[in-house]
Amino acid sequence: MVVRSFRFIDLEMPGEFANSWITPVSHFYVRNHVFQPAPVNGREWKLAVQGEVQRPLVLSLSDLARLNGHSVTNTLECAGNGRAFQNPKVAGIQWQRGAVGTARFSGPRLGQILERAGVKSTGKHVMFRGLDQAPGKVPPFIRSIPIEKALDPDTLLATHMNGAPLSDYHGFPARALVPGWVGAASVKWVSEIRVLEKEFDGNFMKPGYRLPNRPVQPGDVVNPEDTHALTTLSVKSIIAAPGEGARLNLSPVRICGAAWAGEADVRKVEISTDGGRSWALAMLGKDQEHYAWRLWSYDWMPKEAGEYVICSRASDDQGRVQPEIAVWNPSGYLYNAVDRVKVHVI
Repeated sequence: MVVRSFRFIDLEMPGEFANSWITPVSHFYVRNHVFQPAPVNGREWKLAVQGEVQRPLVLSLSDLARLNGHSVTNTLECAGNGRAFQNPKVAGIQWQRGAVGTARFSGPRLGQILERAGVKSTGKHVMFRGLDQAPGKVPPFIRSIPIEKALDPDTLLATHMNGAPLSDYHGFPARALVPGWVGAASVKWVSEIRVLEKEFDGNFMKPGYRLPNRPVQPGDVVNPEDTHALTTLSVKSIIAAPGEGARLNLSPVRICGAAWAGEADVRKVEISTDGGRSWALAMLGKDQEHYAWRLWSYDWMPKEAGEYVICSRASDDQGRVQPEIAVWNPSGYLYNAVDRVKVHVI
């Protein structure tokens, strides 16, 4: 793993590992906004469900295990993935391609828990508070999602990842799993679920994790009131192999990678081996589930030795196409420009 921050532990998956439909937990990226909690004792952990509900609840891990479970294969991506490629540069963790991964998450549906608590008609947003610790004046990492997404049958309070209990890094004993949305929505180490009358008013909801409502230029002052919260992921593809700067023999080359589209489905992936002047269809992998990336591959025979720029671009069933240049924003969120790697054929 690539260490992007020692302070709060931010680990990036090397891009070459985007070659497996299910990402092993050992290669799954880690994003912490504040200090990770000390290891949690699962037998002592409790979850409070309160706020705009008729029957406040306190649930144990055993209580969750007795609820009907559901599984969702989901591509989880940090909203800042690709930030290092933004031009001009922006502040923040300089993720490249690997703040993303796909895993099989399992646990009770969040809607089932909220149904037991009885959401009042005034309940419009659902807030998650984790056990992670904010130092000094750093605000706690708290996020909320609209009630409609909270009640979606695929939104989970996940307790398992790839068939095993969550690791400490990934939120044991329970985390929210908000499929198709930016990773920040899927709060880890959840200890409180609170139903609110409106969107949570906190740093990581506003001004954090928001996009301007209109195009901005570097240096522009963005009014937080003229922004909207990040929700679903963009359409995007990345090249897993060959890697940047690879030296290749003048022989057949297998180009491969992954593509995803949040709440949409990938329709096609195209590959260019001449820097984007011409494009050809890649072959999509057989593994497919809503919210999960599609692996893809393309067999290329270079005509001669020299330097080549390989590009990939994805399209989804909503008509979105990965753009030549990503829309710039002050936080570098949702970077999804056509992916490019330069290789040398010898």
